Formats: sequence, C-alpha cells, structure tokens
Amino acid sequence: MKKLILWDIDGTLLTSGGAGERALITALKTEFGLDGSLAWLNYSGRTDAWIAHEALRHYGLPETPENIQRYLEGYLRALAAEMPNPRARLHTGVLTLLETLHHRADLAQGLLTGNLRRGAHLKLEQFAVWDYFELGAFADDSPRRNDLGPHALRRARERHGVEFPPERVFIIGDTPHDIECGKVIGANTIAVATGSFSVEQLQAHAPTAVFADFSDTAAFLRVIDAG
Repeated sequence: MKKLILWDIDGTLLTSGGAGERALITALKTEFGLDGSLAWLNYSGRTDAWIAHEALRHYGLPETPENIQRYLEGYLRALAAEMPNPRARLHTGVLTLLETLHHRADLAQGLLTGNLRRGAHLKLEQFAVWDYFELGAFADDSPRRNDLGPHALRRARERHGVEFPPERVFIIGDTPHDIECGKVIGANTIAVATGSFSVEQLQAHAPTAVFADFSDTAAFLRVIDAG
C-alpha cells in the first residue's frame, strides 16, 4: 500500500518573499479603494478564503460571496505580478526531497494548503515544482483548514483507487494549524521550522516529528518509512 504525503506551501516548501501579503493589500486597493494593511491579522497557517473574510469584516465590507470572490480574484491578479521577486525561494533541501520522493513507487505526493488552487499553481510554477503534486486540497474547498484533510483523502482515493488509512498519511507544515488539521483526520504530522514558528514552539503541539529544515533527506525518509 502506498503512503500519502500532503504538503503545505508557504513557510514549508517556499517563501514568497512577501508576495502573498503584498498581493492581499493591493487587492484591497484595486477592488475596494482601501489603503489598508494586514498588520492587525495573524494569518499564519490560515486559508486565503479565511483571510478574505477577516479582511472584509475588519474594514466594514459585507462578507458576501460576491465580495469574497472579487477580493480573491484581485489578489490572484496581484500575486502573479508579485511572485517574480528576488526574495522568493524554495527552502533548503526541498527540491532534493521532492525529487527523491517522486521516484518512490510506494509514495504519493499532494498538497494540503491554505492557498487557492490558482495561487498554489502560481507559487509552485515559479520554481517548476508544481508537477510533483498529483492532487490537493485548497482554500477553494473550505475557508477552514481543518476541513481540508477529507477533501485531500477523497481525491487521493479517486486517483489511486484505494483508501489511504490515517496511519499511512503524513501532513507536513510549518505552523500549529498544520499539525492540528493532520490530527483531525488521525494522520501523522511533520512540522518544519522554516516559517514563523521555532522547533520548540512546534514541538509543543506534539507532531510526529519536527525538523529545523529539510536539508537532511535521509532523516525525513526515516520518519516516513517508520510510519
């Protein structure tokens, strides 16, 4: 039976060099004429759809489906312009790790991310790594990150024709929210301190394993093979 590895994007696979936040702020201006910021919002590990709801509420705009869609479309247009920046990069060891896992017949790789699907594609295509992922669950599926696991499992089942039991699923991310959404479905969780949380802060949420970064491919594989 295959094992399923589900990756977060921002802070885990890459940093956008601030492109995401700049695009969200730009969309407030272009779509609603607001000179705003997101300094008031702790959105680490949240979904784009959740951020959109919070931003509209904060600035006193109706949280209608039309306004949410308008804001997110404006964000995606701005993100396409912001991603090609010199501070955007893959994190240490990520490319080697993705390529190694890609050649393992017993593993399937997908995404479980707070990004919209189109935003995920923009960010990953910047580094030519989109094609490593067979499937995914995205902010398009739900604004609540804890809802995304079942969507990913359903798509994995449809693609491979088999169930992936929780003990053979690994959810990888850089925030406590990633760990929590993995535990909701009973999956293994691997945390990495390449985002805004330290190894110690992540360990406090009792993931299956924690890494400072992904420079040690062999150590990562030991965790996967033991699960």
